Amino acid sequence: MSAVLEDNQRYAERLKTVLKLRNEPVACKLIREGEEFPAGVARPEAQLTHCQAVFRAKAGECFALTAEDEGCHVGAAVLGIMPTPDKVASGEFHGGMGMFDSVEAAKEMIDARLMVDYKTVGEVVCPLKKADFVPDVVILVDIPERIYWVVPLEVASKGGRVSFSTAPYQCCCEDIDAVPLITDRPNISLGCFGCRKRTTMQADEMAIGIPYNRMAAYAERLDRYENGIMAKAKRD
Repeated sequence: MSAVLEDNQRYAERLKTVLKLRNEPVACKLIREGEEFPAGVARPEAQLTHCQAVFRAKAGECFALTAEDEGCHVGAAVLGIMPTPDKVASGEFHGGMGMFDSVEAAKEMIDARLMVDYKTVGEVVCPLKKADFVPDVVILVDIPERIYWVVPLEVASKGGRVSFSTAPYQCCCEDIDAVPLITDRPNISLGCFGCRKRTTMQADEMAIGIPYNRMAAYAERLDRYENGIMAKAKRD
């Protein structure tokens, strides 16, 4: 067993056990141009959206997705895998779905996106405990009480407050993947229309993306929290 896989198994166990997660923490890695996909991870049999891949990964599956495998051009564009379609960039696509008062308002949402600023050729999405590679981001999906604990984990060393950015669309691709990767800070999403239409996301669930470089410190703090501060809180 590689040292990376051993570390990821330990991080996954600590997160799942101490936070009482319903499902597996998910590892996401973007593959840059010229970089090889991790060995042993197969492409899906049919196209998947990024959010579908994430939700299937938290149930145990692993996927290597090339541009051809991406079932959502909006999400793939945020992750640097393909260009933004013209109808998305103009606001026409989202403006016609009934959520915005105008195409212009939808365009403002698109213009404000945080996008990976380098070219990628695909991504790997799998349970953290199976990841024999260094992810960019670790994703958790669960009820608010469990997601909440990432906030104290994040401020434990330096204090301060944690700010989050979200929108009615692009939970998995932007909010909890691109934003943590770009800002090097955890980011929470309440979910989005796409996730709640295309995946198994439950009505009581939210999601968070955590930069992978936090995992070692988080695991150490969870060891202390488990029988300390967490034991004093009301938890289901």
